[in-house]
Formats: sequence, C-alpha cells, structure tokens
Amino acid sequence: MINHYSILRNVQYVRRALVAPLARSIHQSSGKCRTVVDLRSDTITQPTATMLQAATEAATGDDVMGEDPTVNALEAYAADLFGKERALFVPTGTMGNLCAIMAHCHYNRSAEIIIGKNSHINLYEGGGYANVAGVSCKQIEEDENAMFSMDDVRDAFHLDNDDHYAKSTLICLENTHNMLGGVALPSSYIDAIGMLAHDEWKEHGMKVHIDGARILNAAVCQNVSPAVLCAGADSVSICLSKGLGTPMGSILAGETEFIRLARRARKRLGGGMRQAGVMASMGMHALLHHVDRLAEDHARAQRLATKLQNAGFWLPRGGAVDTNVVFFALPENCKLKKEDLPPLLYDRCGVKIAGGYSSGGKLFRLVTHMDVDDDGIDTAIEGITSLCV
Repeated sequence: MINHYSILRNVQYVRRALVAPLARSIHQSSGKCRTVVDLRSDTITQPTATMLQAATEAATGDDVMGEDPTVNALEAYAADLFGKERALFVPTGTMGNLCAIMAHCHYNRSAEIIIGKNSHINLYEGGGYANVAGVSCKQIEEDENAMFSMDDVRDAFHLDNDDHYAKSTLICLENTHNMLGGVALPSSYIDAIGMLAHDEWKEHGMKVHIDGARILNAAVCQNVSPAVLCAGADSVSICLSKGLGTPMGSILAGETEFIRLARRARKRLGGGMRQAGVMASMGMHALLHHVDRLAEDHARAQRLATKLQNAGFWLPRGGAVDTNVVFFALPENCKLKKEDLPPLLYDRCGVKIAGGYSSGGKLFRLVTHMDVDDDGIDTAIEGITSLCV
C-alpha cells in the first residue's frame, strides 16, 4: 500500500533542501539583508542551472565495468585536452594525487617521492603518501615563484645502490601553487624538470607528476594550452570542483599503463563509482563552458590585491597575483587583532574569508570564483579596509 503521507513528507524535505542554499546566501547584518560574499575558497561554488540540466540528461552505465558512456567521454576529452593517452575520473583531487603516487610507485617497494615543503600533497592530504601508499618523501623548499632549485632536486635524488636510502621515483609539482598565492608555473620550468627526470635520470625510471588542482587557471593566465603546459610531466591531476564549479570530481591523466595502475589504486581506495555519468556530465560541462571565464576571476583577484596593497596591507611577491588566490597580512597600524577580522567581517559585511595561514598565522587568503561578481569584490574591499585601516 502506498503511503502518500510519507511521499509528501519526502517531497517537502527535498524542497527544503533545494531552497536552503538560497537562504544561506543571504546574511542579516546591521539591520540589512546582504548577499554573502564567500572568498574562503573556490570549492564553495554552486552548480549552474545548465550544469544541473546536463546531469539530469546524462547517459549512464556502470563505470567500474567501464560502461558509463558519459564518464568515458569525459575521460577521453580530458586526455586529449591535456595531451595524454588516457584519463581517469576520480571523486576527489586528494584521491587523484594518491592514485598517481601509488601508480608511479607500484613496482617499487622502497620508493621515495620528492615534494615541495609547502605543497598541498605535503600539508593538506592527510599524509596519504606515507600512511596509505607506503612511500617516503624528501621535502625541498620552493622559492616565491613555487619553483625548486635544480641543485636541490639533484641533492634530493637517490639511487637504490645504497642501503641507507629509499629510491627516488617521482617528482611532484603543484600548479598553480596554493600556499604561495596561486603562482602559475610556466611550461619552460615544467619542461626543465621533465628533462632532468627523463633524460638525466632516464635509466632510473624517474617520473614527474603535477598536482594540477587549478592548472587550468595556470593555462588561462599564461595563454597556453593545457597540453603544452603539461608536456614535460608524466601525469597530471585536475580538480573539477574548484574554479570550474562542479560539485565533485577530479581527473587524472597520463599514459595508458599508468592509468591502468591508477584505476587499480582507485579501487583499493574505495573510489570505484557506478553510474558516475551524472557527475561526469557536470565535469564535461565545466570543461566546455567554464574555462575561459577563469580570466574574470584572475582580474578580480588582481583588483583585490591592488586595493589592499594601496591601503597598506602586506602582500607576498610585492603584490603580484597570477591567478585567483590572494594572500595578505594586516597593516602594522591595524585597528584589529588578526583573529578578530574574519568574524567581524562576516557579521558586519557578510564577507567570509579564511585566516591563520603561514608566517606565524598572520596571513589571510582570498579566493575569487564564479559565484563572486564585481559587486562582491567591492563589498570585500570596502569591508576589509574599513575595519582595519
């Protein structure tokens, strides 16, 4: 017997769930209703109406069996876009990076990876390379442009001919580099790292992986194709749920055998999905329609940086901003303590920002994205400067 009351209750629940995001986007402050300006991250973007429509119309199958046509189409498109043989759809960027590490180190039980001290893989991915993949790491310092010294990379490299050392197997780069303020690595540098790994250390099987969560920001910033930008690397992970605006999902691209091993790693990590075409369709929509518009986010980030620097705030790299990430520190004569800015800014202006980053927790981060327009940037600038200066 059909329980009509239960059906009605479920419909009401779904309706409330759909309306809730709209309610959360309005903030009551100082007796006024304000639209929330959320600059904490580009991961908070909401899917567009056309993206949701694509999801409802997606053809699906069982992706673990390789039979989801929409996932297959997304992977083929992404592989071509990034100049690689194959690609793999995974739920998250962290899983994409971990699958890459596990695939590259699959046949080496004493593997060591070379990573940046300030990299996302090192700081913000739960130490998965060690406690899940079982590999050690050699951390080296990046300069302010997110680059390693070639001498430091050479010093970090070890063969397996000395029992004291793990064998160097993989170099990991990050492009753009989050903790260094969205810095975009140029293809010339990636090519140089690739030549070091593939030519100088060719006989040792050294590989290069790019954590490219925001690599399309780097490509747009430098007006270069993703394939050219990634040519020097063996693999690259691409996040679809940051500036591109999808609810979830990342892509891992590389050669055919690498992707075979990455697919095995994905299964062991619990990342095998079934009718994943629903999500893959939104990723495809983002790659087709949301890449060029990243330039708008970059322009807004640069405007934020310029206004804050002119008002006396300290910014890394002399205020230079490549893409959509802005770090800043309070001016010396600031009227607030650093821990008071985020709650006051939200309470009085409806602007959300993230604080407590490096340099002794002095830095704040602003990330522009498709859900913050020019008016939102004006609100943020006015709120931060009026509270601090």
